Amino acid sequence: MPLFIGITLLAVLHAPVWAQQITSYAPPAQPTGEAQDSPQTGPRIAAQRERQESYPEAVLAAPLNPGQPVTAVANTQSEHDKVFILDGAVVIDSGDREVRADHIEYDSNTGEVTATGHLVVTGGPNHEHIEASHGTFNLQTETGRFYDVTGSVGGMPPRPGKVARIYTNGSPFLFTGRLVVKTGVQSYDIYQGSVTSCLLPKPDWLLTADHFAVADGTAKGYNSTFHLLNLPLFYLPYVTHPADPGTRETGFMLPEPGRSSTKGLTLKEQFYLVLNRSMDLTIGASYYSSVGFAQDATFRYRGAGLDFVKFRYTGVLDRRTGSENEGGEDALLMLRRDLNPETRFAANVEYLSSYVYREAFAENFNDAVTSDIVSTTYLTHEVHGMEFTGLVDRYQGIKLIAEGTSPEQQVRIFHAPTVSFDSTEHRLGETNLEVSLETSVSGLKRTQPGFATGGAVERIDIHPEIALPFSLGTWRMQPLLGLEETAYSRSFLPAVPGQLQQQGQAALARSDVHFAFGVRSPVLERVFQPTRWTGFLGSAIKHTIEADVTYRVTKGVDDFKNVLRFDPIDVVANTNEVEYGVTQRLFRKRAKPKDCVAQEDQPTAASLPNEPNAAELEGGLNPDPTLAVSNEQGADASRDSCENDELISWRLAQKTFLDESFGGAIVNGRRNIFDTTLAFSGVAFLTEPRRVSPLISRLRVKSSAHTDVEWDFDYDTGAKKFNSSNVYLDAHQKNGIFGALSYARLDAPGRFYTESETPTGTTGVTTSISDFNQLRLLAGYGSPVKRGLSLAAATGLDLKSLSGATGTQTLPNGQVVTTTVYPALLQYASVQANYNWNCCGLAVEYRRIDLAVNNESAWKWNFTLANIGTAGSLRGVARLF
Repeated sequence: MPLFIGITLLAVLHAPVWAQQITSYAPPAQPTGEAQDSPQTGPRIAAQRERQESYPEAVLAAPLNPGQPVTAVANTQSEHDKVFILDGAVVIDSGDREVRADHIEYDSNTGEVTATGHLVVTGGPNHEHIEASHGTFNLQTETGRFYDVTGSVGGMPPRPGKVARIYTNGSPFLFTGRLVVKTGVQSYDIYQGSVTSCLLPKPDWLLTADHFAVADGTAKGYNSTFHLLNLPLFYLPYVTHPADPGTRETGFMLPEPGRSSTKGLTLKEQFYLVLNRSMDLTIGASYYSSVGFAQDATFRYRGAGLDFVKFRYTGVLDRRTGSENEGGEDALLMLRRDLNPETRFAANVEYLSSYVYREAFAENFNDAVTSDIVSTTYLTHEVHGMEFTGLVDRYQGIKLIAEGTSPEQQVRIFHAPTVSFDSTEHRLGETNLEVSLETSVSGLKRTQPGFATGGAVERIDIHPEIALPFSLGTWRMQPLLGLEETAYSRSFLPAVPGQLQQQGQAALARSDVHFAFGVRSPVLERVFQPTRWTGFLGSAIKHTIEADVTYRVTKGVDDFKNVLRFDPIDVVANTNEVEYGVTQRLFRKRAKPKDCVAQEDQPTAASLPNEPNAAELEGGLNPDPTLAVSNEQGADASRDSCENDELISWRLAQKTFLDESFGGAIVNGRRNIFDTTLAFSGVAFLTEPRRVSPLISRLRVKSSAHTDVEWDFDYDTGAKKFNSSNVYLDAHQKNGIFGALSYARLDAPGRFYTESETPTGTTGVTTSISDFNQLRLLAGYGSPVKRGLSLAAATGLDLKSLSGATGTQTLPNGQVVTTTVYPALLQYASVQANYNWNCCGLAVEYRRIDLAVNNESAWKWNFTLANIGTAGSLRGVARLF
């Protein structure tokens, strides 16, 4: 309402607004003619002379380039006392400046240029392009006056034979004006004009005012009007617009209204503060009508090289009480500092008050279901293949879990600190022996339901290895021998029947020796020439098969059950195993290799001087010809088109365990994690002694540059079931159509368990199962910068809920009723529509999340002005495009 009243009253009463004559169309240059456009005659010039007294003159500063050579080309010319009179397609070139006009008078003593008829001035440090009916310009001081102007900063004139302007950055500054006074190299006064970042002559939006002052990369205007799609929408008493794409301005950001089924009406406002050229700060607050207030802050710093600091904080003050209160806070600090080329310090530290807060207020589904937090800080020095590292980290499983009768609690693991020295393989003298070493000294702590280490546990680990790779003909072999010595200051106490194992004060020393011998077969290959059935794949298809076998044995870990668990070093167990696998690949050669020779002799499109492609000439939201392929990228693309493509890669592998109990480390009925199984598959499968591991398959298919297919599974040949099966399909076509499918199936031992110990072993064990069956779908057309309409939709489905859960209930009359409950099938869904004009766009999204805590439906939107900003609640990271 205040905006409406202000616009109406000021439009009626304020003289400069009432008299505004500038439209959204750039004023065209007037045709030249002696009677009409001579600087000495014509009613239009007379009217301009009457107004000149109200316009300041361009102040002559000290000459910037008095010695700069100047060349001139014209059809006819004459000279008197170093004043040149030039007529007919005149071009004056002063190095970084070029002046064109039908008639020019040039004083070589002062550098003053007086031009009439299609005046065009280009060049300068900010790539100016000024078109005017007539004007004056000083080549030495770079000041002047121009009339009936259409201009830009950050642009260059069309190349010969082209009609489109090429801009040197993604946010050019364009302006029009009845009079433009150039007061310096990069400063202007624009009178009765307009400014915009959209392509002229029909910009989607622009600002009009009687006077704009452009200096220090910013255009400032008073009593201006904002036009959108030729409609005057807002009166702005004071407004600024960046004339330099690198300019940042302190100020309030546009409000973000919205609505949510759980939060109610929402309104967010932020303030952006520029601290200096390397740092900025954004602070904001949100109001949720059904919840309360939220706050957020983001600090950013960008230093030299890869140095950076980013801090983000969010929090919600939930006014609800009891179990309905889902408030909390989340803080994340990320930084990197390179002390020298070999040494760097980095940190990624996060604090989250509760999982309920994240699940309830996360902006998207992936964030809402992330239940682990890892905070790491380290200092590392790398030289000659050796690395010295000091590290402090903290793992936090933020979901509360219960263990037996213990209350719900988070799992936390600390390395505080760890100091390590690692080296890659180094040749030993002149031999073929390769030596590597891993050592660490750590202070460790762990807490979980029913267990906590008493204070810090010290651990020292030394792990050297020596290998001798060699070949017998085309067979490649590598024997490897390693030792690992690990000392702990604490260990587990012996198991007590009916109780969980607890930490004792006794130290523990673990010594093991491991040996491995790997054999890799020669690559079997065959080339198939194209037929009418396979010719579309290329000129030739190559099929390769490569097999490998590795025997491993580890001995010396006789007290595995007494070792405290913190990281992979602590799950080393005895093993005697053979791993075998086969890898097949299918390569495609291009159908016409002679084209590759031709390409090498022809310049690539990227080698041409900044030519825009067809899509950029057609336009779109914020077209940026600088996104053209670089020379290096163009060369890579040319090489890729001439080399073989890997169409299919498929690996099958399995392990046979000669020691089925892993030296007695197996505990029946629970999930057992050992280093040898962890390195083989990310899915746990050991719940009892077994001879053969699941068969793992890793299949990847890339039939074209626009399609990717992957299918990974672990198949348990003993239980005749898939422990895991993951399918991923992605397709994106040049016409803008895209889609993706992701299917995940997991049926494996669960993460947490309950157990009781008896003198004869572990009994009464119940193991939860990680059992889920989920499908993700994505389909759409377009992109965030495509002109016109773009649509996309995504959903996540819980297919396991299709089976339902059956239960019984006894009614008061004694009747037993069986019911089946089907959990929510839909986990999340999102539909987005986006429409872009030339340089503004509107996006709308409907989002639905169905989780235990976050059961929300919300509409989100944003409106984008290219090169200015975005208003609305739909964040870029949440886009489906």
